[in-house]
Amino acid sequence: MNTPDILPLVERIGEEPTAALIGLITGAVFGVSAQRSRFCLRAATVSFARGLWDDKLAVWLLTFSTALVWVQAATLLGLFRPEEARMMSVSGSYSGAILGGLTFGVGMVLARGCSGRLLVLAATGNLRSVVSGLIFAVVAQMSLHGYLAPIRDWLAGLWVTPGGRNINLLDAFSLPEWSGLALGIIAAVVALVVARKNRIGAARLVFGAGVGFAVALGWVLTFTLSQVAFEPVSIASATFTGPSAATLMFVLDSSNILEFDVGLVPGVFLGSFVASALAGEFKFQGFEDEANMRRAMTGAVLMGFGGMLAGGCAIGNGVTGGSIFAATAWLALFCMWIGAMITDFLVDQKRGLAAA
Repeated sequence: MNTPDILPLVERIGEEPTAALIGLITGAVFGVSAQRSRFCLRAATVSFARGLWDDKLAVWLLTFSTALVWVQAATLLGLFRPEEARMMSVSGSYSGAILGGLTFGVGMVLARGCSGRLLVLAATGNLRSVVSGLIFAVVAQMSLHGYLAPIRDWLAGLWVTPGGRNINLLDAFSLPEWSGLALGIIAAVVALVVARKNRIGAARLVFGAGVGFAVALGWVLTFTLSQVAFEPVSIASATFTGPSAATLMFVLDSSNILEFDVGLVPGVFLGSFVASALAGEFKFQGFEDEANMRRAMTGAVLMGFGGMLAGGCAIGNGVTGGSIFAATAWLALFCMWIGAMITDFLVDQKRGLAAA
């Protein structure tokens, strides 16, 4: 099956603006869906750690499973080729996935939300998330090209995937092409069972699935652009570590170019803002006290470094990378769960703090 015809748009506005526009559209769909579904990996891990198979876990499972379904279906239909994705075309880091995943998991519990969730909340008037998000972006940039880059490179280089490329788990286990789609459908059924048990409304389920759809949309549209662009195009989708750093540098340095990453973050912010405003949920909020501010800022620092070391955040690894069965993404996601659950137990459960 042929991919959508994007050539007229490229000829009209150019390759770089088209890439940014794709990021903006992907981000807007993600922002609206994440805001209305209250999708959050941190909330899901905390619920699981406390033995609560509640609405938060159901929404995360639905998002993860529908991302698998959408992306694997697009692959089978010829709309996307995972092996050409940016995440698959370079060496993956097992050590980065483990150490970065654990660090990110700790950070998102301390910050009370992963980087994607902080961006969504910031657009609803949550000033705590604005501060934490800015710190996250600065540390991510420092870890990519700044003073923290050497230690990140050293840790990431301790254990890498062989052959100069990441590993597709479906290929590694010699599974048929349709197995990814089948796994996604099975996971979706489990998610719906948990959702029914918690009496989650249809609208929230639709928006939860919409987050997964946004991931597939990003993959398909950037792949489509790569087929007609004269210059090489990175095939990517929703993630917030690299794009947050790229967006920060774009607004600070006029010499930076437009790209998918630069459009993604404003798109999420815009989508979340519109969704919250229309629902009457926009409300300015600040830090409760100094202790909570220190906690959130510490969490943001850990997420910024951990996400860059792991090669992606809770969305970039946990949903986007997971949807193409990148080995390091699944490993990083597992370590994020472990880091988050241990931190919740040591920091919050022992103090008797609620899971919300």
